[in-house]
Amino acid sequence: MIQRVYEGASQCSVLHKVIVATDDSRIFEHVESFGGNVIMTSDEHMSGTDRCGEVLSKFPEYDVIVNIQGDEPLVNPAQLEELVAAFKLEKVQIVTLAIALKSAQELFNPNRIKVVSDANGNALYFSRHAVPFGAQMPQDHWMDKFPYTRHIGLYAYRSQTLRKLVKLKPCALEKQESLEQLRWMYYGYPIHVKITEIETPNIDSPEDVEEVLEMLK
Repeated sequence: MIQRVYEGASQCSVLHKVIVATDDSRIFEHVESFGGNVIMTSDEHMSGTDRCGEVLSKFPEYDVIVNIQGDEPLVNPAQLEELVAAFKLEKVQIVTLAIALKSAQELFNPNRIKVVSDANGNALYFSRHAVPFGAQMPQDHWMDKFPYTRHIGLYAYRSQTLRKLVKLKPCALEKQESLEQLRWMYYGYPIHVKITEIETPNIDSPEDVEEVLEMLK
């Protein structure tokens, strides 16, 4: 799976360098075996963002860092281009992706993260719960009344912002939802949400693995 993610990311023309950051010797050796760039990082990092921060310290010359999680075996280079393109707006410091949510099964699945945004395209909230709540209507009508969106766990940060994010202390909101991006919002860092039409499944459960394997046949 790591090799698929690496090869998919390497096809993106706007990325100048692709690096696997890991604290696992098995992953390190595997990436080396197929000729990929890999760095062994601390085993004390609590998130991928923290790990990206350590890599940035070794490559301070880069202006933008893209965080591609290892459970995105079907990552599409066009998605990464959409992420990086958002930095044409000077005010954008952090950007992520979201896609229209298509089924009630996704809406009520806690492994599918929902996001709501403001009029400027910045996130108001991320949740494992269905947000917003459909007041005064049965659940099977919620999607008829609101354009729910599902978060796609790809992030990009300006380097100076990433250096600040990794110094933030965890907050109760983040711990309650188990979503690290809520920490950034809690401390006042806006997250720009780019709506994409490119669907790529991530792997959060054994059932997701089977789904992706079927897609690869």
